Amino acid sequence: MPDQPTQAVQDYLKAIHQLGGAGAFVEPNRIAEELGVKAPSVTGMLKRLGDAGWIEYTSGKGAKLSASGLTEALRVIRRHRLVELFLTQVLKLDWSEVDAEAEALEHAISPRLEQALADYLGEPHEDPHGHPIPSRTGELKARDLQQLSTCRAGQTVIVREAQDDNPDRLRHWRTQGLTPGARVHILTYQELDDLFEVEVDGNLIRLGSEGLAGLRGELVAPDAAS
Repeated sequence: MPDQPTQAVQDYLKAIHQLGGAGAFVEPNRIAEELGVKAPSVTGMLKRLGDAGWIEYTSGKGAKLSASGLTEALRVIRRHRLVELFLTQVLKLDWSEVDAEAEALEHAISPRLEQALADYLGEPHEDPHGHPIPSRTGELKARDLQQLSTCRAGQTVIVREAQDDNPDRLRHWRTQGLTPGARVHILTYQELDDLFEVEVDGNLIRLGSEGLAGLRGELVAPDAAS
């Protein structure tokens, strides 16, 4: 078992997981982009993570989480999402504010406090943005979701997840009703202008694909969409 991870190690493991590193190798430049750091520093860090046993690292292929790295990544993700839910449900912070706060707090929470939060919240399954929360034993539910920006006219989709790293966009989605659980009917898509017309809770909204980017949902079967 590797030594107790530092905050930097936890950040790297979480980023690798978010990029699909639980089951495939992730290229260093993608990790650099996710973390907002320079590529040369990523390469050095990946070598150290590999030597410590947190990842499998291969030059030219990138990084893939080891069993211990996956366990630690899921632990950090669980704490982050529990904190986000506590901040919104108990302290009544807006969903656009909690990602940055949880980013800071996730590294300071003890296992005891983590479980106290989970117990208080009723061992929840999702955070405020719809992302699944890993269980206390490290299971993370896999979902087959589609980006709303790839949907086309005639389709109906139920929003399940909202990307949480842009507060302005989160606030905008809330004003439009584009939150987890919302049923979105794609009325028209004008490819030349990249313009969607969608119906959300009886309201007609016009926006481009960038306005839907970061929203993921579950397609509704045609016979169930009416």
